[in-house]
Amino acid sequence: MEAPLTCTCHVVAMPYPARGHINPMMNLCKLLLSNNNCVQVTFVVTEEWLGLIGSDPKPDNMRLRSIPNVVPSEHTRGNDHIGFIKAVMTKMEAPFEQLLDRLEPPPTIIIFDTFLYWGVAVGKRRNISVASLWTMSASMFSVLHHHHLLEQNGHYPVNLSENGDKRVDYIPGISSMRLADFPLNDASSSSKEMSQLCLKAFAWVPKAQFLLFTSIYELEPQAIDALKSKLSLPIYTIGPVVPYFNVQDNPTSITNGASHSYFEWLNAQPVGSVLYISQGSFFSVSRAQTDEIAIALKESGVRFLWVARSEASRLQEICGNMGIVLTWCDQLKVLCHPAIGGFWSHCGWNSTKEGVFAGVPFLTFPIIMDQPLDSKMIVEDWKVGWRVKEDIQANTLVKKDEIVRLMEKFMDLDSNLTREMREMSKTLQQICRRALSKEGSALTDLNAFIRDIMQV
Repeated sequence: MEAPLTCTCHVVAMPYPARGHINPMMNLCKLLLSNNNCVQVTFVVTEEWLGLIGSDPKPDNMRLRSIPNVVPSEHTRGNDHIGFIKAVMTKMEAPFEQLLDRLEPPPTIIIFDTFLYWGVAVGKRRNISVASLWTMSASMFSVLHHHHLLEQNGHYPVNLSENGDKRVDYIPGISSMRLADFPLNDASSSSKEMSQLCLKAFAWVPKAQFLLFTSIYELEPQAIDALKSKLSLPIYTIGPVVPYFNVQDNPTSITNGASHSYFEWLNAQPVGSVLYISQGSFFSVSRAQTDEIAIALKESGVRFLWVARSEASRLQEICGNMGIVLTWCDQLKVLCHPAIGGFWSHCGWNSTKEGVFAGVPFLTFPIIMDQPLDSKMIVEDWKVGWRVKEDIQANTLVKKDEIVRLMEKFMDLDSNLTREMREMSKTLQQICRRALSKEGSALTDLNAFIRDIMQV
């Protein structure tokens, strides 16, 4: 048994084992701890992720614990994404519950990723309250929650070539959108299987005691209001849960950049002149599309900072000397740097929130799952970005000449069109920052959640 910890509320956090889910859960836990010194967090990850994040700085009243990996190391998400999800949904419950037996003091509340729906059953068996953390947009939640409406209206599955451009407006809280932008809406077996897994997880949400959205009410008011009217459990929009406290509390760290040389390069660039490019940490575009982007950067003469993981050195040779290609960077600090004038993004929800917080416009290049919907919100609802690809066919190659024209237009600081978009981005940033202020909607909801879990 472990030595008891002195705390009023012991939170056990169980994220889905992927970067885009672990990061928001970790940031939420840090916020819980920063707002109340009576809270203790046990953060549970698989052994693989303990090796990756175990040495990261963490608050004194947070401890990391691990459970076995759900699949062998050679059987990665990339090899069989659906198989990985199934393993997560079926093989993590037993070792997680065994870990709970070894924790002292006993957990007060379990915060689990919505996809780990078995967390509800564990909590019920042990008479422990549970909170479901949804790490995508509230709009995505509404689309999946009302997935049956697509079937009722004859729009599932969708034939992209025939009616992908058709717009529908019957999903509660969602403005008119193209069928092509709905997640998991094609006829492929993988989409059907993924839909079934999502819907299985969603069936457990109403059985939780709390539901947390990693969003800001002002960004998605219609979707959040619609869900609050449909679901009976308390819903909290707790903010973007990106690591904004690292830049908000210490803005000079953005230009100082610690020991990273890429900040020295950014410091030497004109204000708003650099296009930041990132296609996410897992799914990515084809190599052919990547090469078209690289050639376009060279021909456009646009300054750039591109995070390209394993292909960094190869792409740097193609791109030329107007920018730098990295395997990793501190994304939020980079986006907040005054030299950044735009964000070419895959539109994952974490990246979308970071771009909004930083107040930069987007070039959207979504790939999968919720990303087309996030792109739709960026371009159509918030009006802070342009689509790189208007063609709805998934495998259409956007050629370098088209990308060159778009980049040059997007990064033209003298253009009225781009100036208006930049102003809209700053307005959205101000909305985001206000929500995170003392009387703002996000901090108010976070404090309400803390008060509620202290009383369970």
